[in-house]
Amino acid sequence: MNLNELKNSDLDLYDRKILHHLSTQGRMSISELSDKVGLSKTPCQIRYKRLIEQGYILGFQANLNHPKLGLDHVAFVEVKLTDTTEKALKAFNEEVAKVREIEQCHLIAGSFDYLLKVRTTDITNYRRVLGEHISSLPYVGNTSTYVSMEAIKE
Repeated sequence: MNLNELKNSDLDLYDRKILHHLSTQGRMSISELSDKVGLSKTPCQIRYKRLIEQGYILGFQANLNHPKLGLDHVAFVEVKLTDTTEKALKAFNEEVAKVREIEQCHLIAGSFDYLLKVRTTDITNYRRVLGEHISSLPYVGNTSTYVSMEAIKE
């Protein structure tokens, strides 16, 4: 993520540095963060809290070792809906959020409507998720699956 290209004038260089460092290592202490951005602890902590309160930082999460957990099968699924009215999109969005194997869901401008990133243990489990969950989501007309052979950058 190149935070220097951000067009938001509310963020100065220190804010951008804080966001950059936290996006690569979210668990660093305020002391370590203040050293990296060149501020003392108190101003750094004030900025940190402000960035959270203003919604620039949505939260923190652990990066899991998916292969070690047996969750190294990734498929990308193109979904074409039978209806793209606002009502249909809302119904799809609400239900897709409930499927735990779907890591990401993006509304796409193109020849299909949604792109899903689905993580499972293996192709057999993926096939079950596709048949039982994805294909039965509201307004799904058809799907196309692309299996990832290797994640180069996530």
